[in-house]
Amino acid sequence: MKQLLKKSLLPIIIIALLALLGLQLTKKPQAPDVTFNTIDGRQISMASLKDKVVIVNFWATDCPGCIKEMPELIKTYNTYHPKGLEIIAVAMPHDEISQIQNYSKSNNLPFPVTYDQSAAITELFGKVRLTPTAFIYNKQGDLLQRTMGELDFAALQQLLNKELGA
Repeated sequence: MKQLLKKSLLPIIIIALLALLGLQLTKKPQAPDVTFNTIDGRQISMASLKDKVVIVNFWATDCPGCIKEMPELIKTYNTYHPKGLEIIAVAMPHDEISQIQNYSKSNNLPFPVTYDQSAAITELFGKVRLTPTAFIYNKQGDLLQRTMGELDFAALQQLLNKELGA
């Protein structure tokens, strides 16, 4: 009787383990639970951005690729922010706060800018070291895309149109 019970339970256990593995493989990584402190004194938590598509963009004032993509990032923000996009620009720990403030002001950055002086945010996002690096999250906080290097803005527009129904 015990042997029969073991034989009948084994396939059930295997099926349950395979189902659990399949669920884990299809589950998308979630946005880290972080609160951004912006250079203008505001606090923005990732949790407060639910129901928005969010781009967390790691950049530096001494990064040529970051500076090159910034005008397109501004244009993307201005186009899609009214439709539910939020962009958080995270300046890297090696940057100087005065340079970040000067760049943000002189380029009229319309989105929140934060300075990751302690490297806590870069750590939460998987130890970001290369700039630019962007993380794109859907309205549920699931990671849609991680891009190291400059964004492909044509592909980004397609993604935003799909996610925001624009």
